[in-house]
Amino acid sequence: MILKDKKILIMGIRNKWSIAYGIAKSAYENGAKLIFTYMGEENKDKVEKLVSEFEGSKCYVCDDAANDELVKEVFEKIYNENGKIDGIVHAIAHANTEDLHNDFIYTSREGYSHACDVSAYSLVLVSRVAKDLDMLNENASIVTLTYHGSTKVLQGYNVMGIAKAALEASVRYLAENLGKDGIRVNAISAGPIKTLSAKGIKDFNSILDVVEEKSPLHRNVTIEQVGDAATFMLSNMSAAVTGQILYADSGYSIMGI
Repeated sequence: MILKDKKILIMGIRNKWSIAYGIAKSAYENGAKLIFTYMGEENKDKVEKLVSEFEGSKCYVCDDAANDELVKEVFEKIYNENGKIDGIVHAIAHANTEDLHNDFIYTSREGYSHACDVSAYSLVLVSRVAKDLDMLNENASIVTLTYHGSTKVLQGYNVMGIAKAALEASVRYLAENLGKDGIRVNAISAGPIKTLSAKGIKDFNSILDVVEEKSPLHRNVTIEQVGDAATFMLSNMSAAVTGQILYADSGYSIMGI
């Protein structure tokens, strides 16, 4: 129960196959009290049913995590209704479908900006608003999600690789800025998982096959395993860790060929 009585905000939950759900499950089983944001008022019933197993959890709609005024409005409501929190999980990313299916060189200016805005800048905004509202307890932890495509060329990942590279650099700069307040910022680089977002990546199943064949553990990772890694990063057990990228990928990222 390494998160006993800690209040954790999880942003971007979509369904029971998402990494955000795996993190929520692990955090709850380790004693956390959960708060969720999701996109689309029309998804309210679905999301509330999804998280109903996490007793006492609360849900708030946030349609655009890269919109300054909207994030401030939602965070003020969360703070007023829940008090200070102990952690934020940023599980938000998006790129236009055509920018994942075409060669990277054909990425549009709008598509490039959109992917970086939603997938990377939103972390900066969320962190800043939380700090300005003084809604984070001492020793709070912010955790985001990245992927190996930020440092290596992976067919079909395209502009999302650029956005994740920006996200990882943001983690380091945010860690330095927030460290003086005792707040930690880290990222988890998860191995490929069959999520709804992954369906947008061309030939995604072939990536799973390669990881199973070539990773040291010869298996793909699960949302539960990534969830446990996030729970560690949210807990006081990782109190000396900040500005880092933790790979939870069965060791695939260490392999040269």
